[in-house]
Amino acid sequence: MKIDSLDAREFSAPVAVVTGGWSRERDRALLSGTTAAEALRGLGIEVRVLDLWKDRETLTAELSEVELALLAIAGRGAEDGRLQGLLESIGVPYTGSGVFASAVGMHKVTAKDLVAACGVRVPAGTVVVPGALPEIEARRIEGVCGLPVIVKPVSEGGSIGLALVRSREELATAVREGEGVPMMAEEYVEGRSVSVGILQDRDGGLEILPPLETDTAGGVYSYSAKRQQGLTTYHCPARFSDEVLSDLEIAARRAHLALHCHGYSRHDFVVSAERGAVWLEVNTLPGLSREGNLARMANAAGFSYEQLLAHIVRTARTDRRVQP
Repeated sequence: MKIDSLDAREFSAPVAVVTGGWSRERDRALLSGTTAAEALRGLGIEVRVLDLWKDRETLTAELSEVELALLAIAGRGAEDGRLQGLLESIGVPYTGSGVFASAVGMHKVTAKDLVAACGVRVPAGTVVVPGALPEIEARRIEGVCGLPVIVKPVSEGGSIGLALVRSREELATAVREGEGVPMMAEEYVEGRSVSVGILQDRDGGLEILPPLETDTAGGVYSYSAKRQQGLTTYHCPARFSDEVLSDLEIAARRAHLALHCHGYSRHDFVVSAERGAVWLEVNTLPGLSREGNLARMANAAGFSYEQLLAHIVRTARTDRRVQP
């Protein structure tokens, strides 16, 4: 894939960098937004930074004066289709996936069903039945997923709320503590964590970036492991055989297409010695910091941060988003 640098002459109005928001991933969004805005300004492009939380009341008016919206934002209310629906309703082009892919990708249970239907391996799992007696529900979940088991919210990003529980008693406690929030449980697949990034060109062609492997303290790529320095070591390209790398590429490609992702996406896997690549979830708006996972993978593919940003900005200028 060839990515030309952005030129300020491509824009007749400012570019809005939509960031912040009110989700639990606000800090990650602000880092992405600040980094992206600085890079665009360095290219001579006029930028307006809009915080979805602070500027909610004036968001529509602010967006009426821009050429397109770069979505440097994450989490509920921003990555789940609601922001995308607003932008489509007021006619503002935006980066990343459309309403369908965003909503489905954020709802992990539904996303898994669609990806599995395309022949991609996924962990066994089940929703946590709201209102069920924790001890009885823990026994049922153990029958579906075995032990240990991963318990996490159905619709959160950044591994927020993810817990690895190793006994039925711990599982009952996790069910009890998660009451009031839609939760799911998945079998714990032991293996090596890896992310695969995808860039999609205007003609629909997919560029699979070199996978990024993560060595994490405790073996789970949790919210704290992603945020705290020293808990995770990265390897890009990932240290796998050609056979496993091919397995990851095929699975990521199928998942991107099954979910109708647009422009770019990032897919999380665990590679098991017995089962190969097992798909966990999609990120339809990966973080855009220079040190983020997507930037690391793009750099390993020979793309600078500015080239990655150029590709993402230009995804707003296609009309494929009118499809599901």
